[in-house]
Amino acid sequence: MDVGARLRMVRTRFGLSQRELAKRAGVTNGTISLIEQNRVSPSVSSLKKVLEGLPITLAEFFTFDADPEQPRVFYKAEELPNLGNAQINLLLVGTAHDKRDIAILRELYQPGADTGPDMLEHEGQEGGVVIRGQIEITVNNESRILGPGDAYYFESRLPHRFRNVGEEVCEMVSASSPPTF
Repeated sequence: MDVGARLRMVRTRFGLSQRELAKRAGVTNGTISLIEQNRVSPSVSSLKKVLEGLPITLAEFFTFDADPEQPRVFYKAEELPNLGNAQINLLLVGTAHDKRDIAILRELYQPGADTGPDMLEHEGQEGGVVIRGQIEITVNNESRILGPGDAYYFESRLPHRFRNVGEEVCEMVSASSPPTF
């Protein structure tokens, strides 16, 4: 997906200039410009910070112009939109439900992938289970490396980040409520 073009489309639909979005998000005007020109690929945490200036969630950002659908029960793997990037796939379940109370994600982290230098913080709670590979999770300055079958659950307002420290893809299934992704 062309993140730059999508950011430009969403920003203009909200009636904001690059400068106004930058001011609201607490980033530089140059950051918005570079993302929209696809000269930088923002980390998950960086994109999330920019979207707080609109304000919309990552899920809303990636499904913003989707045609309204009837709620569905089943989704094929290829129908799950990627809210992440090439290094971190955050595949969202349930996009046809416009009033989701929970975000369920299938997450794939490439070796060395990291959610970014900025710690994530948002309202709610989140938890998940590692299916394969290894992930280092830092929550409120406490870090643990989790492997297959290991799980986590925490208050999302605590600063946190995820990093694949292994040599293979790490796959997890996670949920957060409210659906801030």
